[in-house]
Amino acid sequence: MEFNKLSAPSLKELFIKELETMILSGRLPIGSKLPPERELAQSMQVSRAVINTGITELARKGFLIIRPRIGTFVADYRRDGTLETLIAIMNYNGGILRDDEIRSILELRIALDSLAVRLCIPKITESEIRILKEYANSIKNAATNDLASELAFSFQHELAFLSGNTLLPLLFSSFKAPVMSLWNRYCTLYGIETLYKNTALLCDCIELRDAQRAVDCLTSTIEETIHGTKKIYY
Repeated sequence: MEFNKLSAPSLKELFIKELETMILSGRLPIGSKLPPERELAQSMQVSRAVINTGITELARKGFLIIRPRIGTFVADYRRDGTLETLIAIMNYNGGILRDDEIRSILELRIALDSLAVRLCIPKITESEIRILKEYANSIKNAATNDLASELAFSFQHELAFLSGNTLLPLLFSSFKAPVMSLWNRYCTLYGIETLYKNTALLCDCIELRDAQRAVDCLTSTIEETIHGTKKIYY
């Protein structure tokens, strides 16, 4: 049996992680100016090369703005960030999100899921519908919340793939960690059976090739977790 080689994070990776955490937690507010690289290197006990390359990487990811001869500032990452910024936000604090981020994910899911449904229904085949149904039925028989959440993600990702839009599966994958935690919380609060029923109902609408009904079904389900009786944030 082979085992994967273990490797510790580099100092640059640790520096980037530390600054991302400070920015996302608000300890480094948007617009604030970083100390000079020499001062940062001395304070964090690393080389200036680590600080310089780390700052360059954070600027590329949308967290910092480098203004030559003026300084380095925390960027308005929510306004001007990139997909890498989004992934960093999703992974922040081990995927444990704040209420406004949970609501934002759920609201975005309405848009993305609706698009996936509208694109896939006109061309979906019987064999592809069977694949979706297999995922739904597997949720019903899942022994744990973790497994049910994994299967729910697989269902959603497959639906995105069947849409034919090449970016949708990638977008769903970037949300995997936080979305899995939300489904897990949903199963803890309302049971795996409820998650199964919602997924099975969507499957039925897709099988009927009724795009509007399918969109209404998933929209009402997600809206219920935002404003209704099955909220998953506090």
